[in-house]
Amino acid sequence: MPKENKTYFERKLERIYAEDSLPARQYVQIRQSKAFMEKYYSDRVELNELAREAFMSRFHYVRIFQRMYGLTPRIYLRDLRISKAKGLIRQGLSITQVCLDVGYESVSTFSSLFKKCTGYTPKEYQNLHNSNLE
Repeated sequence: MPKENKTYFERKLERIYAEDSLPARQYVQIRQSKAFMEKYYSDRVELNELAREAFMSRFHYVRIFQRMYGLTPRIYLRDLRISKAKGLIRQGLSITQVCLDVGYESVSTFSSLFKKCTGYTPKEYQNLHNSNLE
């Protein structure tokens, strides 16, 4: 059977894939840690613990997570918490209660992160949402 000739680009893609692909086990471990963050976002989630549970060094875990999802685990968790906070604010919960429910211990830290991510302070977001209901 004759060996098919591959183009330069096909050979290049094969080489990149061979060098860049991860073992299936690592994909599973990263997906499990992401699911863990989604379930326990309001708890204290430690990066070292996530990496240890995935059987990776902290550096390797962050690198693989970012390669898979385009965000570092810390940024993913922050965005997840802010998304959950937006929903709770729309439900009418107090800012302090929302802060605690999504895993922040400091209202000022929560407020500054919320503003950084949304462009609004939690109170402004709450007022904006309340004015849209009328």
